[in-house]
Amino acid sequence: MDNKIHNHNILKGYNLLFYFAGSMIMHEPSEECIVDFWERGILKNLPISSSNPNFVKAASQLRDSFVDKASFGKMLHEDFLRLFKVDNLATAYESRYNNNLSYNSNVSEFYNSYGWRSKFRGRIDDDHLGIELLFLTILIDKYLVMDDEACRGEMRKEIRRFINSHILSWVPAWNERIQYNANTLSFKGIGNLILACSEDLFLFFDQKSAASVSSNLLKN
Repeated sequence: MDNKIHNHNILKGYNLLFYFAGSMIMHEPSEECIVDFWERGILKNLPISSSNPNFVKAASQLRDSFVDKASFGKMLHEDFLRLFKVDNLATAYESRYNNNLSYNSNVSEFYNSYGWRSKFRGRIDDDHLGIELLFLTILIDKYLVMDDEACRGEMRKEIRRFINSHILSWVPAWNERIQYNANTLSFKGIGNLILACSEDLFLFFDQKSAASVSSNLLKN
């Protein structure tokens, strides 16, 4: 029972990080809100820890990202525009990396198979990383409320299939662009955080390695 609660808390922690990171790459940040969020020091104490080198680096980058209150919000806003809107130096759409126009429809079919429709459909394509992370959190929430072990086993496979097909298939290349083009430690940290959390969860939901992975993912 203690191990089940521990794993439940781990997965909730990852979902919180995905909500945060997905929002940061999908929505143009308000300078005032961003400064307030960072100034409160929330990112200095992440809800989970991991031995994954990408996670360790992300945590360090996010901890060190808030320096000058007067310019921080403006810098982050400008970086968002450079990376995702105006210059598109690190555009966050799966189809732009896999060079396959069918990827957007493929990920939509995955959503449809679970009766899920993005509330942003029509405004933001389904293959945007923020949308994919939001869907992943929904799959994890479904897994958390399942009692039947056979159903949980199938959901573990589905979560790994989604991560493998629609996140790890292109996010490493996307993160390379983030690390090269981002001017702020904030977005560098967010890129590494998304990659690290996806890698961790892919291992976590592998039944063979779940126990060993769980022991390295400790709630702060």
